[in-house]
Amino acid sequence: MKPPKSYAILTQNSSNTKPLIHSLLNNRPIDGLEALQGLNGVLFSRSEINRYMDEEDRHDIKVLTKETDQSLKTMSSGEQKKALLNHLLQQDPDFMVLENPFDNLDVATQAKLKEQLLKIASHKIVVQLVSRLDDILPITTDFFKLDGDKLHPYNSPDDFWNENKTGAITFNGTIPPALSPVKTEVTELVKFKKVSVSFDGRPVLDQIDWTIKKGEFWQLMGPNGSGKSTLLSMITGDNHKGYGQDLTIFGQKKGSGESVWDLKQKIGYFTPAITDKFTGYHSLENMIISGLHDSIGLYVQPTDSEKNLANQWLKLLNLEDKKDDHFRDLSAGDKRLVMMARAMVKHPPLLILDEPTAGLDDPSSNLFVALVNKVANESDTAIIFVSHRKEPQLNPEYIYELLPSETGSKGIKITT
Repeated sequence: MKPPKSYAILTQNSSNTKPLIHSLLNNRPIDGLEALQGLNGVLFSRSEINRYMDEEDRHDIKVLTKETDQSLKTMSSGEQKKALLNHLLQQDPDFMVLENPFDNLDVATQAKLKEQLLKIASHKIVVQLVSRLDDILPITTDFFKLDGDKLHPYNSPDDFWNENKTGAITFNGTIPPALSPVKTEVTELVKFKKVSVSFDGRPVLDQIDWTIKKGEFWQLMGPNGSGKSTLLSMITGDNHKGYGQDLTIFGQKKGSGESVWDLKQKIGYFTPAITDKFTGYHSLENMIISGLHDSIGLYVQPTDSEKNLANQWLKLLNLEDKKDDHFRDLSAGDKRLVMMARAMVKHPPLLILDEPTAGLDDPSSNLFVALVNKVANESDTAIIFVSHRKEPQLNPEYIYELLPSETGSKGIKITT
């Protein structure tokens, strides 16, 4: 029996996916997807999980978790997606719309889900809406790209891959120096020595040995729940589990009277959720200058030297002509670049990037990764890059990987 068609629609951060998904699920005609007319479709997406989660919270109606005592919001991303997929398959639809199915999943869970989706695609039509080329299933027969609201079909798979593959990206110029670099006299910025952590009797980390030295470039990897966030929060001072442990941050033993504020002065930190805090009418110039003052928005009159520094960063990012534009109006990719500049403007001894490319399309991810590589090459700042994905263009010197076990995650160092 001939396998059914499998469609891939490459999306960008500027793509308007909601109307397309609505048309697919409501049998509205779409050029190139006429074969789906009259068929029953279901949606596998993060938004569907959020919808069912809202039903549980607001009305105590359990749909995806009715066979278990566990609530949807207490499950990991992988468990939530498994519950949704099982629910959808019970409906026996004619086709499934998969919207970025591998987002927020660790490498091992991605592999399991991909295997399951391939089995489904062998006997059921799937329509993949994905922002990353690596996420496209290998059995795909028909290829499209969504530019804004316009769906563009490709005559052949070769045409699709040739047009959308991205090469290496470079930035012109060098990263601007700091006005007053944040200095630290020690070479070993962070040192975990046989550090173990448990929560409510459940072991999370087991005998962690990890030393981060000035200027090193690390990628921190590990499955969901392996303790990556716990490690980071112990470094930033946001987790009391560091006290009583053999943990040294910037030369000071944890619990020896160090100030959390002093720690944060020496650490640049970025996670995509931070961008949600900047909802006011902040110009790009002021956004970068606010990094010098550790404020959400700028509430002091900037000096000429601060303005000059901000404009050097914007020139490097090719955003100089947008210096007076509002941050809130930027694309998702450009927002991340500005936030990276804001985190680096003081050249902190340590920069933590927590899932910085999550939710970005390939071009925006590659641009951000190129900037990270550049900062690593041209500064003395040590970098910890946390990601579920193995970003193909990222060039870390070392990988620290957390491997879960019954006694908590153990860490291994890999030299790349």
